Amino acid sequence: MVQQDVGEVAQLVQSLETASKKGKSKEKKSFTCKKSTFAVADSDNISVDSWKFMDWDYKRDDLPTYARGLFTTRRKDGTSEIAVRGYDKFFNVDEVNDTKWRNIEMNTRGPYELSVKENGCIIFLSGLEDDTLLVCSKHSTGTRSDADLSHAQVGERWIERHVSAVGKSVKDLARELRQMNATAVGELCDDSFEEHVLAYDESAAGIYLHGINYNMPEFMTCPGPEVHAFADKWGFKKAKFVVYDDIDTVKTFLEGCAESGTWDDRETEGFVVRCQKNEGGKGPYQDWFFKYKFEEPYLMYRQWRECTKAIIAGRVPNIKKHKKITEEYLKYARRQLAQNSQLAKEYQHNHGIIRMREGFLQERGLKGSEIVAMQAEGQEEVKDDVILVPIASLGCGKTTVALALAKLFGWGHVQNDNIPKQKNKPKKFALDITNLLGAHPVVIADRNNHMRRERQQLMDDIFPVIPRARFVALQYVHDPKGKMLPGIREVTRRRVLDRGDNHQTIRAGTKDSEEIIGIMEGFLNRFEGIDTDRDPDKSFDEVIDLDVSADSRENLETIVTALHKFYPQVVQQVLSPQELDAALDWAMSDYQVQIDLSHQYGAKSQKEKNKKGSQPTPTTAPTPETLAKGIEYFCISLPAAEVSEVLQSLFPPSTAPEKARLYHQLLNTRRIQPTFHVTLIHRASKKDLPEIWDGYSQQYIQKMKEKPESDPTVTPALAPARVRLERLIWDDRLMTFVARIMPPENQEQAGWACANNIPHVTVGTVSAQVKPKESNDMLQRWHQVGSGGDTGIWEAEIPGVKVVSGTLGLVMSRK
Repeated sequence: MVQQDVGEVAQLVQSLETASKKGKSKEKKSFTCKKSTFAVADSDNISVDSWKFMDWDYKRDDLPTYARGLFTTRRKDGTSEIAVRGYDKFFNVDEVNDTKWRNIEMNTRGPYELSVKENGCIIFLSGLEDDTLLVCSKHSTGTRSDADLSHAQVGERWIERHVSAVGKSVKDLARELRQMNATAVGELCDDSFEEHVLAYDESAAGIYLHGINYNMPEFMTCPGPEVHAFADKWGFKKAKFVVYDDIDTVKTFLEGCAESGTWDDRETEGFVVRCQKNEGGKGPYQDWFFKYKFEEPYLMYRQWRECTKAIIAGRVPNIKKHKKITEEYLKYARRQLAQNSQLAKEYQHNHGIIRMREGFLQERGLKGSEIVAMQAEGQEEVKDDVILVPIASLGCGKTTVALALAKLFGWGHVQNDNIPKQKNKPKKFALDITNLLGAHPVVIADRNNHMRRERQQLMDDIFPVIPRARFVALQYVHDPKGKMLPGIREVTRRRVLDRGDNHQTIRAGTKDSEEIIGIMEGFLNRFEGIDTDRDPDKSFDEVIDLDVSADSRENLETIVTALHKFYPQVVQQVLSPQELDAALDWAMSDYQVQIDLSHQYGAKSQKEKNKKGSQPTPTTAPTPETLAKGIEYFCISLPAAEVSEVLQSLFPPSTAPEKARLYHQLLNTRRIQPTFHVTLIHRASKKDLPEIWDGYSQQYIQKMKEKPESDPTVTPALAPARVRLERLIWDDRLMTFVARIMPPENQEQAGWACANNIPHVTVGTVSAQVKPKESNDMLQRWHQVGSGGDTGIWEAEIPGVKVVSGTLGLVMSRK
């Protein structure tokens, strides 16, 4: 038996603790580790710590451990021990340098065990000090309070069924694993709980045991025959494997299976190959895994699944590959859905997916692998004319990543911010891209492209020139906005304000921070995420989702890995972490921003600069049209006394303290607004909703022309208006009334249009850092998840009908 060394484990835990704190220090070129602590149900007050590295960190050569799935705990004597030890992270053939065939041939030795890659979720089992069986899934133990069962909980139920079938108990299993100092590793395959790609009927469902690892810092695992013997003893199902002694035979076998995507008359996702490896033919051999995955027919099956969900939801299905056979499949799927109304509901809950697919294949009389082989004939490999299109808002890091990509591969890079302000600037942007495609296989269209009309313009201008162009979206995910925008605001504002004037157009070091934040809010409000079920986003060949809050290094890795998979003739080699680090360092440190002050946001025009120092010239009174350009927003102003009376009535002395906490906080810190209004439209939305903005602007211009002798600095009231206050909504940051804009009493007039989805009256925010416009985000969240429970949102309905008379007016920009 291999026992743990207390000193080695203590050193490992200390290294992991240090790595878990590096993320807060933002130390350059460091790896970070996420620590999560879980209480173990039904144990003697034992908790375990889960340690998780970012996926791309596993390619480094300086991690304290490469275990993917690692839990530690403290014994009663206070010493640390490894409670669960997963496999060392293993990679697909050609995914990293070590898994290139030439290096596998040079640095590994047999026997080579090829295990079928079962299609489920991984489950870890081990024994704790008090004879409790610890069951984990990936990086979590699951909790017994979950409304829906977790993978670990379903795993526990299956374990009980397996061991009781052979006359044993769960505690017996825990004791044996504890004595072995080992973690059993299995695959939970249960279609009644969760369907994947491969089908597992009732007789095939269960936990397939495919590994036993010793709970040691270094990777040590048992050979296949021992794993099978353990599975037989404890009633588990067994993952099939074959053994070959030489790598040439392994390679021939795998390539043969890949042609059909099957083995032993069954479609399979691929194989995990277990062997031993040393470094360059030197040093001791250690246990080592790599994998060989079959891409098809699984990509086709996944497309069928997503297309079926689209037609159930009433959307246009997005068919990227295997067009003809997918259209035939969808005809079959529509017939089945029409014949069985219950089928759609089951399908949306991931049940019946495999049955639908298998029914179509039986009707066609073909296997999925046979269809793929037929479809593959005549397909062209992409080698050039690829356009990378960021979908981003300010501060996402799109230009940093674009510069690093251009440095790594020598690709073309067009920065919209470097194009001087001019007529038809969007067409100039597209023209520069098409010109660079003549010299580069890939060009990065470095613009925010955050609205559909921008993406439409780009495609409309490029497709007529390069019909075979392939557009790849690099989408910095912002949806759902109600949930994600608070975190996005925090990270992007910090980045933009910290970089100061080091940007072509955003002069954060010179301009007032509130002005910069206002510009950023405009981008966030206008952001329209990718929807591949509608134009123009249907024309994207691929979409790579990126995390706004992640650092540029992680997003760079994600893009390079995805492009290598999509276009192996374009990104031909797997890059090392050192190459990625170097390119990113250049983008962040060595690259010099080309600052052009003539077209920055908020910059003075050249004509204004030329006037500096010249003799003052007589001025004339501004026209109403000129004054209208200075309007910040249109609103309905409400009498403060009436709104305050309604607000106070909702918090009588008998109100529960937790419910009234924010109201009293705002009251005592004087953060309740002195005036109240319903914003109808802000200038940030006038380009998106010109009909609303122009309508109110014309009312203002007409009112000013009616009274030419009036003071132009005094903003006029445009019309009377009425607002019904319906309910009060609040969280721990701000409070707002949901309002309904009533039609004018003079029915000959049209109603007052509002740009906000939910008209509202902001009551107050907890600090100056929380802006009133964030009411939109909270109300969208309330609309989606409601109030009470764990939503963090409160609401109070206003009794009766409370209609407040106000005035339609406007507020001028302070500038």
